[in-house]
Amino acid sequence: MELISGLVPARGVWWRPANRQERLWIAIAFVWCLVLFAMMPFWHLKGGQNPTGIRSRVDPAAFAERTLRFAEEYGIGDDHGVPLVAPPPGAEVYLLGQMWRWYPALQLEEGVTYTLHLSALDVNHGFSLYPANLNLQVVPGYDYGLRITPNKAGEYRVVCNEFCGVGHHNMLGRIVVVPAGTKVAAAATAPGEETR
Repeated sequence: MELISGLVPARGVWWRPANRQERLWIAIAFVWCLVLFAMMPFWHLKGGQNPTGIRSRVDPAAFAERTLRFAEEYGIGDDHGVPLVAPPPGAEVYLLGQMWRWYPALQLEEGVTYTLHLSALDVNHGFSLYPANLNLQVVPGYDYGLRITPNKAGEYRVVCNEFCGVGHHNMLGRIVVVPAGTKVAAAATAPGEETR
């Protein structure tokens, strides 16, 4: 009777050299890894999905206060219980992520450059602008400033793509881009009226 345990080496052919076909697939996998590694800096420099921005430390409560002042100063209405804010061209725009909402809703002008400041109040959130291809991590204690120029009028949704708790699926924000020179607020809804 033969004793089999973790101390006794297993019988087999694991010590034999790889055959020609195995070596070919290992070589293909290695070359593909090198290609992907080389593409990382290329896409960072040439790809539009990795925007560079201004990052700085910030107290989450101070950022929340700054966002509230921004919403009060430039507020033009209400969007499903969230203030709708239309900042002037070139303004510093603030968007705060917190469980389970984005605050405030934004109305921006097409072709105008803004500096969008993103931060979180409580936990990490993911900023995903739909249908555009822009994805960022929003971290408490950090202000991520991004220079943006909306180039197409329409309605955009801000989706949290980082699980942040039981209400995560409800965390939707709204950015409305209006044609240049237009300053008309989007239709506001009465409190309690849900049309999402």
